[in-house]
Amino acid sequence: MPDSADAQRFADYRSRVLAERDTLRAALGDLRGSQEEALRFLLSANGDTEFGREHGFAGIRTPDEYRAAVPIRDYDGLAPWIEAAASGRSGVLSADDPVVFFKSSGSTGESKQVPITRTFMKRSFFPFFYAAWAHFTEHHREAVTGRNTTLNLKHDPAPVAGATRSGKPHLGASQVDFGAAFGEPLSAEPGSRSSWQELPGFVDPADHLARGYVRLRRAIEHDVRAVIGINPAMVAAVPHQLEQWGPRLVKDLFDGTVDGHPGLDPDPDRARLLERLVERGGGLRPAHVWPRTELLYCWTTGLASLYLPRLRESFGHRVSALPAPVAASEGFVAVGLDRHATACHPAATGAFHEFVDADEELRADSATLLFHELEPGREYHVVISHVGGLYRYALGDVVRVVDRTGGVPRVEYAGRRTLSDVAGERLRESHVVRALHAAVATTGLDIRNATCRAVPTGGGEDGTGYAFAVEPHTDDWSERETGAFARALDGSLSGGSSGYRRARTEERLRNVRVHRAAQGAFARAWQERVASGVRPAQVKDRVFQHDDAAWDALVAERPATAALGDDDV
Repeated sequence: MPDSADAQRFADYRSRVLAERDTLRAALGDLRGSQEEALRFLLSANGDTEFGREHGFAGIRTPDEYRAAVPIRDYDGLAPWIEAAASGRSGVLSADDPVVFFKSSGSTGESKQVPITRTFMKRSFFPFFYAAWAHFTEHHREAVTGRNTTLNLKHDPAPVAGATRSGKPHLGASQVDFGAAFGEPLSAEPGSRSSWQELPGFVDPADHLARGYVRLRRAIEHDVRAVIGINPAMVAAVPHQLEQWGPRLVKDLFDGTVDGHPGLDPDPDRARLLERLVERGGGLRPAHVWPRTELLYCWTTGLASLYLPRLRESFGHRVSALPAPVAASEGFVAVGLDRHATACHPAATGAFHEFVDADEELRADSATLLFHELEPGREYHVVISHVGGLYRYALGDVVRVVDRTGGVPRVEYAGRRTLSDVAGERLRESHVVRALHAAVATTGLDIRNATCRAVPTGGGEDGTGYAFAVEPHTDDWSERETGAFARALDGSLSGGSSGYRRARTEERLRNVRVHRAAQGAFARAWQERVASGVRPAQVKDRVFQHDDAAWDALVAERPATAALGDDDV
């Protein structure tokens, strides 16, 4: 049972998150007005900054005037101002100077430096950060009240932090202690106060795999009710790690050790129980270890939408999955205010959001739509402006409008805006994900994960075609079934993308080819990247695989099957 201090903390936490959710719901009653107020606030607050003076913030009164005064820019376009702020110059992008700089992956592989100010956190971050946890307090109380009932995979309690040229911390959002940095003691996420968050002295903080092992070793002692990953690839890694590390974990549990080091109480009875379950089931599974798990909390769209049903199954039959916010290090776009499996409501008060049809190329002068103008079923590039110092910033994400509730659009993450375009096909991530779903539905073949790239077709054919590395749920696909899957992919890509259809019709692209990746290939690839030193939160599913070594590992010794006619397979 929680002690009185924990009970009071939960009461305070519950009050805060529900209040923030209710405030956001109320703001959605006047979506257009809330967005215009967000714009007025940032213009007023930052009018006397270098950026504000250069772009005439003081004279801007309407969204149209703002669009005319400020071009759309990506990170590179804002980089001169960001670099100046990171070097310690005051009043560049925001009236209050950044406290930290969030680390986010850049398109070149270098980490972005996203300026984070106190006003941004108060106005544009915390209201939505808290609102995002509202369903935990309402529907999964024990996951919040218990210290050891939520396995938070994204929380990084011992970061190896970098710094900007001026010495400000430069680290991932999940690595920041919001209580210490911004005076928000209630901001500790569910699971961030658990016993396994403190690392033993023998573990190198930079060894992410060792840290992951310690977390699982401590977590198997407890009654975990929820797993938080945000990045779903982190959640998908847990079954693989339990199976891989099962004997080692059970021995440590029996002996009261952590990777052979003493320090915990032995639990031979539980160790024997898990050992029997392993013998019966062929490997340690999450449902064996935590039979009362209720919730997975992560992004539920993109490639994850293909493997989440089976992933939930591995954690138990009572498990549901709820979507993490549509957000990035640069800001929130939408937050789930109900239990819809994928859709989130606009983060209307925290930023001014604009959208460009995803079929159009995003330019500095692109015509934009506002939240209230979005159409269900359409996909859009996201452009965000907020008081923290990002103005008409191309977020790099594409969202899909799922529906409207009470006149308010609900959106889901559809993928990065990056295109694959070798022959004029202009494929987006969402085109590929939808085609994979259609191929699964058409053939009845179940998959664990997939990625693709454009490659020379070879085999005497001239030209290029798309090759897919697909990991089947069971490794028993016949050549005929694989060919049918390839045909379904090819047809669905043509049906969902006019550019791909033209490229195929005009023979600028050849048949789709499918490589059946070996069982566990994607989990091993994830683990290898983490072992190389990449933070787990940054190792994400990749629709388009550009890493030659990673691709070669996935398709090793697995020849491709082409999308030929029925009689040819």
